[in-house]
Amino acid sequence: MGKIVTCEQVFKGHPDKLCDQISDNVLDAYLKADKTSRVAVESAIKNNAVYVFGEVTSKAKVNIIKEAIKALRFAGYYEQFKVYLNITKQSGDIALGVDKEGAGDQGMMYGYATNETDERMPYPFVVASHISNLARILFVKHNDIFGPDGKCEVAVEYDSDYKPVAIKTIIISSQTKPGKLEEAKALLLEAIGGYIKKYPECQVLINPTGAFETGGPYADSGLTGRKLMCDTYGGVAHHGGGAFSGKDPTKVDRSGAYYCRYVAKALVDSGLCKRCEVGVAYSIGIAEPVSVSVDSFGTGVIDDDKLVELVKEVFDFKPASIIKELKLLDVTYSRISEYGHFGRLGLNLPWEDADAKAQALREALEATK
Repeated sequence: MGKIVTCEQVFKGHPDKLCDQISDNVLDAYLKADKTSRVAVESAIKNNAVYVFGEVTSKAKVNIIKEAIKALRFAGYYEQFKVYLNITKQSGDIALGVDKEGAGDQGMMYGYATNETDERMPYPFVVASHISNLARILFVKHNDIFGPDGKCEVAVEYDSDYKPVAIKTIIISSQTKPGKLEEAKALLLEAIGGYIKKYPECQVLINPTGAFETGGPYADSGLTGRKLMCDTYGGVAHHGGGAFSGKDPTKVDRSGAYYCRYVAKALVDSGLCKRCEVGVAYSIGIAEPVSVSVDSFGTGVIDDDKLVELVKEVFDFKPASIIKELKLLDVTYSRISEYGHFGRLGLNLPWEDADAKAQALREALEATK
């Protein structure tokens, strides 16, 4: 047996994801009304109590309670919720550095890409996210059988060339209505039938502990930024530790991570490597990054140090330049606050469109010969 890589994705109705969606709903509302808004908002939920807290500096007036309830309703929760707010303005010390086009915080961000899927994402993560989306469709169609909460875990075997060769295990934990477990299992097995047919030896476990009838914030608490691996690469790549949701793009936790993905995807699409991880580090208030790194895991056509040189020639890592190049003030963030921020084919996310940069990398390499 080769190496086994396992990734997880949570459903839209998972309590942590609810908080990500609430925070990004609030962010979107502020940016829609005032592009210069500075937003760093987090959310927490338990039972029917929702807490939205953080820092906002904006000319816009936003009904935060309305945005929170809208996110909950869209995820499938129609109970009465009480929303508590604790919002202050952004620190003047932070604003001073950001207003000069520096980074909004210090920290490290990473991006990853691989040629093993069309999405340029790890295969087990793509499958886990796809199954989570299928479960969402089943919830919408059969809300008399399913609840909105759940998660999916997928284990994939890789060969010695780091190519996925088989799905070994699929685990689905899906909230169901009382007495509906067997109906839910049948519908889920039908939905993932394509994977079962392709990998007949795959072990499929659905609600392995039995009943999962109490879910969402009534079974667990939720908090913004607690599903970082589900937001990124399923644990296959490094993560700098900073959450994305609820943060405007002057926060490099978000914009820096998106740009690293953009760079990594361009490197893979250019053919300069089969997979790679790009890292960047910033100091608060300083525009130029402290460091830029590339790890091609031995798959590069040239040394990693030379890949870094090409990257620095083609890409501009200054936060203000990133925001402008990727048009990050025009993105609707709430639509990507579930099922991952990367590899979302069909959403036309600017950091996923790396064709022009891939060509620029090829030309830069050719110019060195």
